[in-house]
Amino acid sequence: MDILLIICGAIMAYMIGSLPTSVWLGEAYFGIDVRKYGSGNAGATNTFRVLGKKAGIIVMLVDIFKGWTATSLALILYFMDAISAESIIQFKLLFGILAVVGHIFPVYVNFKGGKGVATLLGMALAIHLEASLLCVLIFIIVLLTSKYVSLGSMIATLAFPILLLIPRFNPEEPLLNIFGFVLFAIVALTHQKNIVRLINGEENRTTIRLKKK
Repeated sequence: MDILLIICGAIMAYMIGSLPTSVWLGEAYFGIDVRKYGSGNAGATNTFRVLGKKAGIIVMLVDIFKGWTATSLALILYFMDAISAESIIQFKLLFGILAVVGHIFPVYVNFKGGKGVATLLGMALAIHLEASLLCVLIFIIVLLTSKYVSLGSMIATLAFPILLLIPRFNPEEPLLNIFGFVLFAIVALTHQKNIVRLINGEENRTTIRLKKK
C-alpha cells in the first residue's frame, strides 16, 4: 500500500468534488452567483430555478461526473498497485465521501456549496450501478408524483442502502451497507430546512417548466 499515492488520491478527490460548477457557470455566462438567488445553494436544483433548464442540466451532469470520477480514483490506485483488490470498495467510499464533502464545502468559493446529491449519485454509480439506477428511477417517480425535489432526493438516498440489503443487490460488503445509512443521515442533515418546510406544507414544488429569473 502506497501511502503517498493514497494521500494524493484523497486530495484529488476533494478538489474534484469542490469544483463549483454552478457558481462558475453562472458567473461566466450569466454574470451572477447562483448562491445569491433562489435557495442560496450552489447545486443543480437551484441552478434549474435561477439559470434555467439548460444550465441546470449541465450542472447536474457535471456534478454527477465529479462524484463518479473522484470515486473511480480508487481503481487508478489499484492499477498502480497502490492498494489491494480487497480494499477497492473502502477507498471508493473514502474518495466518494471526500468528493461529496468537497461539493458541500468547496475550497474554491469560500466553502459554500450545494447539498451534494448529484455528486452523491455519481459516487453511487461508481460503486453499485444497478442499485443506483433504481434509485434514480425512484427519485423520478417521487418527483413526478409529489413535485418535491428534496423529498425525491431523500427517499432515493434512503433507498440505496435498503436495496443493498436485498440478496439481488447485496455486494457482501457490510461497510457499504453501513455507509449507505450514514450517507442518508448526512443528506437528511443537509436538508433540515427542506424537511421543516415539507412538514409545514411550505416546501416549493418543482415543475418541468423551468425558466431563468
